[in-house]
Amino acid sequence: MAAKFKLKKGDKVVVTTGRDKGRRGEIIRMIPTETRAVVSGINKVKRHTRPAAGNPGGIVEKEAPIHLSNLAIEDPKDGKPTRVGFRTLDDGRKVRFAKRSGEIIDI
Repeated sequence: MAAKFKLKKGDKVVVTTGRDKGRRGEIIRMIPTETRAVVSGINKVKRHTRPAAGNPGGIVEKEAPIHLSNLAIEDPKDGKPTRVGFRTLDDGRKVRFAKRSGEIIDI
């Protein structure tokens, strides 16, 4: 059975530990098999690439995956890191909410 995560692609997150601690970004890609995510502007690394068809080569800077345990979702109300809970609405939908403020994350 596949693991379930409280973070999704497109979520605004805050880095809680590591060299990028305190920085914010949006999840570009989830890698569930490795429990990691690629976040825009976070964990930038330099790759020396060889020229190929359509690629001039050289030193390319890109985002590397970061472990989900080092990320916390950004509270929609005040922008601070928060934990995520689940709630069922009156119409039967299951939505995520920020435990810090109680605001609903999913729209």
